[in-house]
Amino acid sequence: MPTVSVYDITGKETGTIELNEEIFGIKPNATVLHSAVVNYLANQRQGNQSTLTRAEVRGGGKKPWRQKGTGHARQGSIRAPQWTHGGIALGPKPRSYRFTLPKKVRRLAMKSALSSKVASEDMIVLDALEMTEIKTKTIVNILDALGADRKVLMVMPEKNDMVVKSARNITGVKTALVNTLNVYDILNADKLIVVKDAVTKIEEVYK
Repeated sequence: MPTVSVYDITGKETGTIELNEEIFGIKPNATVLHSAVVNYLANQRQGNQSTLTRAEVRGGGKKPWRQKGTGHARQGSIRAPQWTHGGIALGPKPRSYRFTLPKKVRRLAMKSALSSKVASEDMIVLDALEMTEIKTKTIVNILDALGADRKVLMVMPEKNDMVVKSARNITGVKTALVNTLNVYDILNADKLIVVKDAVTKIEEVYK
């Protein structure tokens, strides 16, 4: 059963916590992680790109010249695809790129992502994270004390507007709740900071 240290906001070690091996101690499945990342990025795509067909381009209502006798190839409209400023023959139209993964695959991907952070010692457990005012400097000081000076994902057990608003102006820092956690954000972060109560909730959800 993996064990990690617990720290306070000053960076002082206050104890240790044993993590559920089925969630934080499995061998990461690279194939499943790749599928989860592709799924997340695909679902973020708006898919609203649109090109004009020959029916939608302005102009071209008149036949440019008579059918026969001119020496030119026959043409019906100056807005046909082969003409400059003509319509696009097979261009993109609005569509959805969204697709879903099986529930078991999603759960395995989440466990693999969490386990990879524990294995690489990039997961930091914080005993508590409470703030009484919105102050970015407080979050900066906490991150410095914990040695998290690059891309960081902070996972909280419940919504705390003070923390969210204090952290949102810091480049590379992102906050999340247990129910909004996703594989992409975990893998994209250099350090995963999880509040102790959030660890308990994660184990309840994914056990």
